[in-house]
Amino acid sequence: MSTGLIILIIVIITGAFIVLTYNKLIALIEAIRNNQKQIDIQLDRRFKVFESLINVVKKYMDYEQTTLKDVVALRNQAEQAKASGNESARIAAENEISKIASNIKLVFEQYPDLKANQNALQLQEEIVSTENKLAYAKQSYNDSIENYNANKKAFFTSIIVTFFKNKLDFDYPYWQLSNEKVAEQENYTVKL
Repeated sequence: MSTGLIILIIVIITGAFIVLTYNKLIALIEAIRNNQKQIDIQLDRRFKVFESLINVVKKYMDYEQTTLKDVVALRNQAEQAKASGNESARIAAENEISKIASNIKLVFEQYPDLKANQNALQLQEEIVSTENKLAYAKQSYNDSIENYNANKKAFFTSIIVTFFKNKLDFDYPYWQLSNEKVAEQENYTVKL
């Protein structure tokens, strides 16, 4: 074998490795973006279920006025943050809506007639279901970020990322609880 042929084989193998690695990272980035869109779908669904529930609840209490205003205001904050690319602010606003969703059950306990209303019960179940789907979508999103970060930091891959920084090097924020919520949960004790 001639030296030229050996060099050609090395160049082809190196080129193939670069192309395969580049394509793999692009696929991982697209998986993150897809998982982000799945979160958006669940957030939109949650907002629509909230609106429906609040309309059913209107005849039972005054609570819905402030709840709807809070949800709409937080939804607008989240949309503005998304439009401006501020993912951290968006996550914070959506987490606040999740807090409101977790308090809905407590509100139901205060209104026996509302607890018996079939539409309200169905919508309450929809909120729980949506929150579960949202939690799963967030987990998938975080898992895809973890997979992407692990791949882009691998030794040879990180060299390729350096050469294609604008196309392959992104810093995605994880969906996570705020520090105050983590502290609250760490300090939680069960009282019997």
